[in-house]
Amino acid sequence: MIIAIANNKGGVGKSTLAVHLAAWLSRKGRSIVLADCDTQQSSSEWARELHDGIRAVTLRDADAILNELPTLNEEAEFVIADGPGSNTETSRALLLRADLAVLPCKASMLEVRALAKVTEVLRQAQDIRGGTPPAVIVLSMVGRHYRLTRDMKDAASALSLAVADTPVTLRQIYADAPGQGAVVWDMKARTTDAADELDALFAEILPEQLLSTTSIKEAAT
Repeated sequence: MIIAIANNKGGVGKSTLAVHLAAWLSRKGRSIVLADCDTQQSSSEWARELHDGIRAVTLRDADAILNELPTLNEEAEFVIADGPGSNTETSRALLLRADLAVLPCKASMLEVRALAKVTEVLRQAQDIRGGTPPAVIVLSMVGRHYRLTRDMKDAASALSLAVADTPVTLRQIYADAPGQGAVVWDMKARTTDAADELDALFAEILPEQLLSTTSIKEAAT
């Protein structure tokens, strides 16, 4: 199963989600490839420091994504693809190969409206592929007392996108994790809330049937 972490806008927490999701699945005994499709290559460098059984590769352009993702998908149960922060063609290639798209988005109307560009690319992929990939918005960097407003719900509904119930809260620990070459489950300070938050989010967007050993792709469909 190929899971794309996609948003053409940078600074929305794509790499944080990608690396933590890869580590979460690896610790559940799944074989994982993290495909870093961003020119900054921050998620692949971070993943290599974890020593968590995650194979990290870099795919530098749209052709590499289209050509190499299917092969990587044959070599691992899950490929977590960290998308770029600007290149529409790279995002399009990624969504043409993904089985699931996770769209991190900061919790503001301006950010939701900015999703219109990646949503256009998503719709193109879905039209070509008969509805695949399904997609879900994950609100990221939200305040601790944030509540999803009606305007935000309406904006997401207008884009015909689901919004995950579990947001990713703005926490210093997420900013500290790459510098320590760690994920929140291993960091001693201020970990419980962040660890519980990500456990809940990933269990929500990847329910148990997706993690079964029987037929990951059938369950995704």
